[in-house]
Amino acid sequence: MATTSLTTCPYCGVGCGVQVTDEDGAISVKGDKLHPANFGRLCSKGSALADTIGLEDRLLHPQINGKQASWDTALNAVSNGLKKIIEEYGPDAVAFYVSGQLLTEDYYVANKLMKGFIGSANIDTNSRLCMSSAVAGYKRAFGSDSVPCSYEDLEQAELIVIEGSNTAWCHPIVYQRIVKAKQQRPELKIVVIDPRKTATCDIADLHLPIKPGSDATLFNGLLSYINKQQRINWDFVNPHTEGVVEALLAAEKSAAGISQVAQICELSEQDVRLFYQFFADTKKVVTLYSQGVNQSSSGTDKSNSIINCHLATGRIGKPAMGPFSITGQPNAMGGREVGALSNQLAAHMELNNPAHHDLVSRFWQTDNLASVAGLQAVDMFEQIANGKIKAIWVIATNPVVTLPNADVVRRAIEDCELVIVSECELNTGTAARANILLPALAWGEKCGTVTNSERRISHQRNFLPHPGEAEEDWWILSQVAKRMGFGEAFNYQSSADIFREHAALSGFENKGKRDFDISGLAEITDKQYDELSPIQWPVTARDSEGTERMFEDGRFFTATGKAQFIAITPRPPANATDEEYPLILNTGRVRDQWHTMTRTARSARLNAHISEPIIQIHPADAKAYNLKNSGIARLDSLWGNMLARIAVTEEQRPGSVFVPMHWNDFLASKGRVNALVNPVVDPISGQPESKHTPIKVAPYRPAWYGFMFSRTALAPSNAEYWVKIKGDQFFRYELAGETAISDPFSWAKKQLGNDGEWLEFSDQNEKRFRAGKIIDNRLESIIFIAPEFDLPARSWLSQVFSEQTVTDEMRMSLLAGKPGAGLPDTGPMVCACFGVGENTIMEAIASGSAKTAEDIGTLLKAGTNCGSCIPELKNIISNKQPH
Repeated sequence: MATTSLTTCPYCGVGCGVQVTDEDGAISVKGDKLHPANFGRLCSKGSALADTIGLEDRLLHPQINGKQASWDTALNAVSNGLKKIIEEYGPDAVAFYVSGQLLTEDYYVANKLMKGFIGSANIDTNSRLCMSSAVAGYKRAFGSDSVPCSYEDLEQAELIVIEGSNTAWCHPIVYQRIVKAKQQRPELKIVVIDPRKTATCDIADLHLPIKPGSDATLFNGLLSYINKQQRINWDFVNPHTEGVVEALLAAEKSAAGISQVAQICELSEQDVRLFYQFFADTKKVVTLYSQGVNQSSSGTDKSNSIINCHLATGRIGKPAMGPFSITGQPNAMGGREVGALSNQLAAHMELNNPAHHDLVSRFWQTDNLASVAGLQAVDMFEQIANGKIKAIWVIATNPVVTLPNADVVRRAIEDCELVIVSECELNTGTAARANILLPALAWGEKCGTVTNSERRISHQRNFLPHPGEAEEDWWILSQVAKRMGFGEAFNYQSSADIFREHAALSGFENKGKRDFDISGLAEITDKQYDELSPIQWPVTARDSEGTERMFEDGRFFTATGKAQFIAITPRPPANATDEEYPLILNTGRVRDQWHTMTRTARSARLNAHISEPIIQIHPADAKAYNLKNSGIARLDSLWGNMLARIAVTEEQRPGSVFVPMHWNDFLASKGRVNALVNPVVDPISGQPESKHTPIKVAPYRPAWYGFMFSRTALAPSNAEYWVKIKGDQFFRYELAGETAISDPFSWAKKQLGNDGEWLEFSDQNEKRFRAGKIIDNRLESIIFIAPEFDLPARSWLSQVFSEQTVTDEMRMSLLAGKPGAGLPDTGPMVCACFGVGENTIMEAIASGSAKTAEDIGTLLKAGTNCGSCIPELKNIISNKQPH
């Protein structure tokens, strides 16, 4: 019998609705057609959610020092350990590091416990790494952390400026909404501002490959241009804003004209002028910005330079207008609502505001509420490293991989007196270094709310039972709070109890003074909570159906009720390149992976597109540094080093390289890019400079290269470089070693086991070796070794593992190292949603059956789900056309 549940996706901040069907234990997912964030569409990651819910490598029982313990023992160890350190060193010797992967109810309880009852503000969130500059920019301008726009504004706009965001890969469903709007209204203009030519540029009328770090100069120049063209909307500016004169003077000083802007930003004058004309001449403008703006040592200023241009033209608080920061994580916004950043209180209130402090103290009935801002993420782990913080509780995140200067973070955790980790995964770099491990629920098992990038609250519902002894994060936190003596304040029976309290606090003595107000939901019943439909805050008695956009009345949440222009003096990135470190490292996401891959790496189809840590580099730089496409490079900065597969592409800006941030120590030997990243932060927001680290690159020249396929997981030896990739019915390992293998057959048997029938080919002169192991006439494992990286394509070999028997043709192919007539090679994965490879696409083009991306979709389905691969399809078609 089939049952259906409605929930939300646990990946990016788009907040897509998901319909889950359970048919006698077989789980399938599709988009929720009624959810207003996605109307039934899912990206490649969302479409593969059912692949990721298995229990392999799950943390299912509490552990103390690596040994299983009862919940009672583990919770007592946590509470006693925290109390002991607080008694000896004070509350500031304790810290919590939490996550945008938490549900709002979990987030609320963590913040309440730390700030309200332990009495320290040393709680920060990994959202510090992705959107705190946007928060600070909004608060400086509006007096509140209010995202003013809705997704509908993108669909109604006449100009969309996409700044510092590869939306096509990082927020695919929002991108597809923009694509559809462009198709329906070709006059819609799209400007993409990004040093790289990304997939998002596919629909751009103008791409500005800006010099990294020069964004504020570009927007200061735009503000100056708006003024000179007499396009300032004084009817809005005079009654509703303050500080315009100072902002204009600063803009003119730093960006006096188009020529100067073009020179500083390393753009053509023609392109800068065209962008400025688009913006000045178009009424309905939305600027959509993300990590390319935020992850900077001047990210807050960049954010305000964008907001200034919208204030100057009055393009805010109206349909299809506004500065729209799109968040990275599924519940980064929920964290902002409950005050999870170390400088905030719950319900968008401020630690350093006496009135807010008094209000929250009375509501929570505590006299121990923190009054001084706590440590921000980077500083927090520095204080752990120097011994000032004695205990850290990490919840639903993996700082050993995600924080800048990650090797220092790893050592800090290793040396910390008490490390508590609440996790659903056993194999993370942070969990591996915990004194106490607490098993938490994962997506599909936990229940609560999340808020997406347009302020829309949705219900994330459970459809799976609690596995093992895993529990809700709010329950774990509440149990510790009770054992620490705070039981009366944490006597929650359900997530609905917490949500009602959260909603009540948002409306407590508010009366319109604060932006975040969901008091209209403060008295919902358990049934109404369970059935809660997606709704945008504020939600009050007056606005019971929610609020589509903010500031429609021209009133802001500053002391004067007026929005503030911020005078911006552009600052270069904190660390410039030099002769030793001549290239700029830019980090970010790839299309089919999420964060540190603890979830997405479980899915074979998500691993197929980009399987290894890569370094994307321009051909001119590759030539200058002797890097060959598909080889391996070593990357070094002042802070660390890594190894990555080389991808030479003209889409990368000369002088810059791009490296994804996903790989961890359990999936790659030297793949943690954040070990290289500069730990400098924005002085206002505390957000790290993840887009601009000076590095050097050099070819990595091992003694041998190789790969292995095996139906069972392995632990490769004698390989300094290895990457583990889960495939369909196999694990694949990419390998390279610095010590020559004298007897490859013996080495192969050591890796793969001595049993079974072996096929072997060896060329001692060429130092090439191939072998396969067959058990019960079915391929069990294969291994290829060579002195160079030009090894056979992996795609056709992976197909052999789906065959029930190994034919003579397959045996010959394995020994020859190339596919035979009966073993077609589908090629590298292009469409993860439908498993369509490049060779299959090229065959369709060559046959004349497919001349457009739409034709390919009709024939092969590629590009017809999330659409993220459409730019790649177009590139393949373009490259196959006669020139």
